[in-house]
Amino acid sequence: MRRLERKLFALSDEIAGLQETLRQVTAELQVLEHLQDDAIRDAAIGGPIDREDARETTRDVERFRRLADDLRIRIARLEANRTDLLTRLDSKKPDI
Repeated sequence: MRRLERKLFALSDEIAGLQETLRQVTAELQVLEHLQDDAIRDAAIGGPIDREDARETTRDVERFRRLADDLRIRIARLEANRTDLLTRLDSKKPDI
């Protein structure tokens, strides 16, 4: 197997791993958004502890949104690299 092909396989494996991580982060984000909604409602009628809980939950939601965005950007870059490698590999094929 040539170096280009090995690199392509490694890149595809990395993309698959990041997509799985993104799936997990997105699932966790959905849970956190539900918790945030509940915490904000509790803070509206509760005391200072409820308001602090709402702030912490909001920070968690923001952190997970940034993480999901960063993962999407990284996946897009790797997919662009994979497309480039596929193009290079295709151009090196001998015509039969």
